[in-house]
Amino acid sequence: MESAAQAVSLLDAPEVAASWEKPSALAQWAVGGLAGHLAYQILSVDTALEEPASEEEPLSVLEHYARAAWIDAPLDGEISSGIRAKGEGISSEGVRRLVERSKDAVDRQRTRLHEAPADRVVFMPPTGWALSLDDFLLTRMVELAVHMDDLAVSVGLSAPKLPRAAFDPVVALLTELAARRHGQAALLRALTRAERGPSAINVF
Repeated sequence: MESAAQAVSLLDAPEVAASWEKPSALAQWAVGGLAGHLAYQILSVDTALEEPASEEEPLSVLEHYARAAWIDAPLDGEISSGIRAKGEGISSEGVRRLVERSKDAVDRQRTRLHEAPADRVVFMPPTGWALSLDDFLLTRMVELAVHMDDLAVSVGLSAPKLPRAAFDPVVALLTELAARRHGQAALLRALTRAERGPSAINVF
């Protein structure tokens, strides 16, 4: 929950409001739309906890990312355009309302997540498959970590330092995804042998 609270604090920064209509650090995203996309990562947890638990067999988190069509989708394609439109829609009422909604969601989730069964399964309509609640929350933490950095850079702020409870599982997952995408040797060289490391080991 602390990374979600950090995201709310970032959304509430005066620099975000001042740059709302300006281009962000991400191509084809305005700051306001990016803020909406960041807030969605918090709001989607509310939806996951409010909907009935899914009876579908959940995918592993690695299979989730293996199937995710948005990872390599072109910027002008239907998937990327739809994601941007959703972010813009969420932020359409302005920064104050977005902050209020996000803060209220975090406050609710502090109680609801403690009450949720450990084996709860969450169906995700945008993807068409389900994840365990723990894996769903891990994907939200990845999104929060990545997009807090995006938003902070967009408005001239330093990215929040994630708590270890969020940073450790996010980095572990991203490391595994990077090794799967680029190979173990590429990842090891990037981390230890700059002279022969690859030019990139990006996951997304």
